[in-house]
Amino acid sequence: MIDTLMQPFQFPFMQNAFWICLLVAPPTALLSCFLVLKGWALMGDAVSHATLPGIVLAWILGLPLIVGAFGAGMLCALATGFLSHNSRVKQDTVMGVVFSGMFGVGIIMYTSIRTNEHLDHILFGNMLGVGTTDLWTSGGIGLVVTALLVLKWKDLLLHAFDPAQAQASGLPTKLLHYGLLSVLSLTIVSTLSSVGLILAVALLVTPGAIAFLSVRSFGKMLVVSVVVCLGAMLTGTYASFFIDSAPAATIVLILTGIFVAAFLRRMAVTRKTSRKAAEALV
Repeated sequence: MIDTLMQPFQFPFMQNAFWICLLVAPPTALLSCFLVLKGWALMGDAVSHATLPGIVLAWILGLPLIVGAFGAGMLCALATGFLSHNSRVKQDTVMGVVFSGMFGVGIIMYTSIRTNEHLDHILFGNMLGVGTTDLWTSGGIGLVVTALLVLKWKDLLLHAFDPAQAQASGLPTKLLHYGLLSVLSLTIVSTLSSVGLILAVALLVTPGAIAFLSVRSFGKMLVVSVVVCLGAMLTGTYASFFIDSAPAATIVLILTGIFVAAFLRRMAVTRKTSRKAAEALV
């Protein structure tokens, strides 16, 4: 029985999959808290999909795929930020225009080139095919992103709640704004080899949403988000070995289930509190 339970840890490809979970979970979970708080949930979706043309272009030019991904992600993030700040169009509308345009260009480029190398893993992820280079890349990017978010979380929190107060306090609001967009692009690059572009958005939104429903302190929200994301990624990867499913999809389903449970719990607590308040008035 114990040998069967320990079987996933005996294969190198599973060991690398568990390592990528440990490296990707903290930065994505921390960033998801800020994205949820600022109402930027769709920004993660937009940037992740918009990296596709950069990836294809990098492959054509013979450059590392992460270089193209980061360049395209930064272009999408900066273009969205610039257009939303300098036009009457709302940010969600701008994101839709930029995201769909860049993703459309990427699809045309992706279907036009002829190559023996499959780029499907960029879209859907390949956690069981993660190599040493992927681990070092994700680890390096994850460490930088995590350090920046931990060191500047109070400034980012004030900027998210009240940008005017943050500017009055002397904080570099534009630097914080575009810095967060840059961190978002870096984080998406670190997830390319594992969960892929399509499923990366779940890691950038769901852990923060779960923590937001579970606690009231932002400091606790950061901790809960990391614990939930890490637990879901490790559990999903472990379970996928026995049920013969895609690890990334299994992780997303687990996160979705936890979110539904947190939502139902919050509804129950709210109803109980309302009932007690009504009884006290009577």
